[in-house]
Amino acid sequence: MKLAAVGDNCLDVYSILDKAFPGGNPVNVAVYFSRLGGESSYTGAVGNDEHGKTIINALREKKVDISHVKVLEGNTAVTQVDLVNGNRVFGDYDEGVLADFKLTEDDKDFIKNHDLMVSGFWGMIEKDIPGLKKDGMKIAFDFATKLTDPLVDDIITYVDYAFFSYESDDAYIREYLKSKKNNSAGLVIATLGENGSIVYNGKEFVKFGIVPCSVVDSMGAGDSYIAGFLKGVLEGKEIYECMKMGASSASVTLEYMGAW
Repeated sequence: MKLAAVGDNCLDVYSILDKAFPGGNPVNVAVYFSRLGGESSYTGAVGNDEHGKTIINALREKKVDISHVKVLEGNTAVTQVDLVNGNRVFGDYDEGVLADFKLTEDDKDFIKNHDLMVSGFWGMIEKDIPGLKKDGMKIAFDFATKLTDPLVDDIITYVDYAFFSYESDDAYIREYLKSKKNNSAGLVIATLGENGSIVYNGKEFVKFGIVPCSVVDSMGAGDSYIAGFLKGVLEGKEIYECMKMGASSASVTLEYMGAW
């Protein structure tokens, strides 16, 4: 089972704690997928600064394939993070060299050697997704909380596993998932924080709760759910079991500081 994580990365800086942790949606998913025993790679760009070295070294330590990480002249992306009752609150974001990140043909060929690709809203590769899908790539995409952004309708047709972040299982999110499933190539999934998750497969909703744990920091919880869910997908599990694997993975991440 090989997962290609593609797109953004950053250093999450907790000024209040005087600590920083590597992160970024696809980077996190790659690390968590490896933690679950899968094989993963990360394709993206870091700066030629100390933050870039930190991210590369950390990914190498987590046994993520970094052969397609580009080191560009400039600063690695940085996100300022605060903690409020164990929940992360994002502050300023410096995109750094990611503003210039683009997939090469070699990158695309590399990605196609995997069983599934995952990216996200800030991944900078949305223009490449139709072509990758046409070439037979299975695609997962995290739209995060950007439910009303035009990007959703622009690319969801090509997405096999579309993830969204919301707060509760209510009429709005159910109708929303139904409407997006009309265009999606596969499953539409909403993670609901402490309220679990729901999946719509075009016929019915499947719901799963949470795996109880002691919450220290919610950073990376959604990404670890995605990693667990996709691990289940690649193992041929039923939807409910994939959701359970996602929730279990998230519960581990919630119990420590930083994404990983």
